[in-house]
Amino acid sequence: MTQAHQHTPHHEARHDHHRDHDDDVQAEILDLDAEVLAEHIASITAWLPLKTGPRRIVDLGCGTGAGTFALLDRFPDAHVTAVDTSAGHLQRLREKACARGVEERVRTVQADLDASGWPGLGSPDLVWASASMHHMARPDRALRSVHDMLAPGGLFAVVELAGFPRFLPADAPENRPGLEERCHTATESFHAEHMPHRGADWGPMLTAAGFTVEAERTIAVNIEGDRSAAIGRYALVGLQRIRSAAEGVLSPEDLTALAELLDTDSPRSILRRDDLAVRTERTVWAARRA
Repeated sequence: MTQAHQHTPHHEARHDHHRDHDDDVQAEILDLDAEVLAEHIASITAWLPLKTGPRRIVDLGCGTGAGTFALLDRFPDAHVTAVDTSAGHLQRLREKACARGVEERVRTVQADLDASGWPGLGSPDLVWASASMHHMARPDRALRSVHDMLAPGGLFAVVELAGFPRFLPADAPENRPGLEERCHTATESFHAEHMPHRGADWGPMLTAAGFTVEAERTIAVNIEGDRSAAIGRYALVGLQRIRSAAEGVLSPEDLTALAELLDTDSPRSILRRDDLAVRTERTVWAARRA
């Protein structure tokens, strides 16, 4: 017992450091995603079938604020309650709100949305959940909680990803064509275990929770690399994260080629390529509470 007690603080500190690092990496990916896909996020907020401009909005699983700020831009009279489990993400969001001069229109709430009792989030006119519902252990329960929270006639917008974006051409890199797709295939079992609802069709689940699904839209994203300087960085950080989940599955040759892509000093570095693009799909459901 004594030995265990001697090692526990060190183990916890190491665990906290690892968790903080993961949080930082995730935050960087979210920030890059928001920068690169800003036009697409804005187009979704403009498409929402709203009868009047919402005054009270809740952003569930807000991350570092991509949806929060798109909604504040779209609806200048609205206030947003931004909810996330990560204190680090919420801190970044608050800093951005201050930098933009909209801190009076944002409230942050740290909460675990898998917990049985949610914090008081008011009675919003619009609830937004972008790439967050698939993180829920019990999404059916979360959907019912949103339904009960919404004001009568309020709208729930659910945005889902078709997996992580692809960046490289199919015949790249030259020494290991198709490497990126093999990386994604190698991580599929990991995601199936940890996020079984990623890429789900939320329509039937929304209906089962009492909503009326009024509209559904799939947006194809294909952004050429010369459109944004952030795409190279987005590709680098995204593939770095995938590597950690794929290392035990990829062949030695693929791992070597991937290491070269991710080595920023290598002549084969992904940052040196001029053929990158962001290719993905996002589907959005607009569901109303009667």
